[in-house]
Amino acid sequence: MSNYTTIKLLRQPTNPQWLELALANLDTILLDHSHCERKAAGVAVNLMFRYPSHKDLIYRLTAIAKEELEHFEQVNQWLERRGISLAPLKPAPYGATLKQAIRKEEPERMLDSLLVAALIEARSHERLGLLAQHCPDEELARFYRGLMASEARHYGAYWLLARQYFPPEMVSARLEELAQLESEILSQLYPEPRIHS
Repeated sequence: MSNYTTIKLLRQPTNPQWLELALANLDTILLDHSHCERKAAGVAVNLMFRYPSHKDLIYRLTAIAKEELEHFEQVNQWLERRGISLAPLKPAPYGATLKQAIRKEEPERMLDSLLVAALIEARSHERLGLLAQHCPDEELARFYRGLMASEARHYGAYWLLARQYFPPEMVSARLEELAQLESEILSQLYPEPRIHS
């Protein structure tokens, strides 16, 4: 679990109980993963609509949105192979709770949006790494390993954009607050298997 310390965004590693729950419910995890990739593409697109004059943001997030949609398609292919129907899933409170912490006024809204996206991508990177390491289905484990590099690029891109548009001390202070909240949300394991639970 070294990646949670090396990226210096996450305050706590994933609870080992999460991994047990995920491995015992891989079909549900795959279905939730499909929803996560779709939502991640939507986050990138929404930020492009909200900040259309920020050229570097548009450039970086266009690439992320395209990659997230490619992952969405790949995960859906796994669902089809395993005979899992696309269906709604009640989300864990993770994403909604982080979103509620985003301040409403600009420019704070932009900073918080970038940092929340970075934290979610960083946690995805960590958890896909755990699945890649421990998944009993070797082909599925290889698929998760293949996604890890892009998840790392994504959290890095959001963090670098925050550093580009805001003073480093402001980024660091707000990241500390949001990372603490992210850790607190996950301190109570959501009883249903989800990527972010």
